[in-house]
Amino acid sequence: MPATVPGVRPAPVVSVKPVVLDAPGRGEDLRVRVSAPATGSELPVVLFSHGHGSSLEGYGPLTDFLAAHGFVVVQPTHLDSRTVGLAEDDPRTPRIWRIRVEDMKRVLDRLDEVTAAVPGLGGRLDRDRIAAAGHSFGGQTVGNLLGLRVLDPVTGTGEDLSDPRISAGVLLATAGKGGADLTPYAAEHFPYMNADFTRMATRSLVVAGDRDALPFTHRGPEWLTDPYHLSPGAEGLLTLSGAEHSLGGITGYDSRETTDENPERLALVQRSTWAYLRHALGVEDDSWSAVRRELAGSAAPLGRLETR
Repeated sequence: MPATVPGVRPAPVVSVKPVVLDAPGRGEDLRVRVSAPATGSELPVVLFSHGHGSSLEGYGPLTDFLAAHGFVVVQPTHLDSRTVGLAEDDPRTPRIWRIRVEDMKRVLDRLDEVTAAVPGLGGRLDRDRIAAAGHSFGGQTVGNLLGLRVLDPVTGTGEDLSDPRISAGVLLATAGKGGADLTPYAAEHFPYMNADFTRMATRSLVVAGDRDALPFTHRGPEWLTDPYHLSPGAEGLLTLSGAEHSLGGITGYDSRETTDENPERLALVQRSTWAYLRHALGVEDDSWSAVRRELAGSAAPLGRLETR
């Protein structure tokens, strides 16, 4: 599947970085990248949350594709980014998972200010069509916005951090449930992985690799399908054949984190994510239907798509 959309000509992309938002109480200003097609109106918005250690500089293969095909993409740099250089003993470290969610909400609160930094973008957004997407740790951040709850390992309770301004989400290579499914090391060092998906009701697509064996669980790659199987809002599960954690190369151009580089697999993620978001946000359904037909009809598919 090529990294193009039949009948859709990619637009030139205008990108501005960093847009700096003051963030009292965060300890660091919030730095954001905004990318948008140079043409078009009524553009839907995607907030993209990076994986652990990355930044607004990452995920070009996916975010550039979305921007070139009609989305305004906003990428904050979270505190766990290597570009921030937070010390392990920093008092904010135990709360980074929550501060990530606050980062995304801050962008929504100040979306007019953020997008005003892009020349010519004013008045071209569709504020009623806003989605969120994230990879790995960023997938959990997006999950929180959709209704996922991080459970306290002692009390078993979790706060609702969902945001009704987000109408749809995409969770890419996102951790599954916690509790007994975590290794002892993960349970001790990453208590925020104790996730409850049962109230993640906002519609979403989950993307997982069938060779993504993360060291945080005993269960293997199946663990990363939990966000689909355990959440009431998940509408689709795309399982990529032969894919590891970078899902063929979404993390960046020439990214050293990519151990499973595969242009065809990457193209499938690009197009499927784009098509699903257009479907879920009510832009049009034909592209998503086409992806479903192609995966169902291929003799040697790059992945399996389960829907409900």
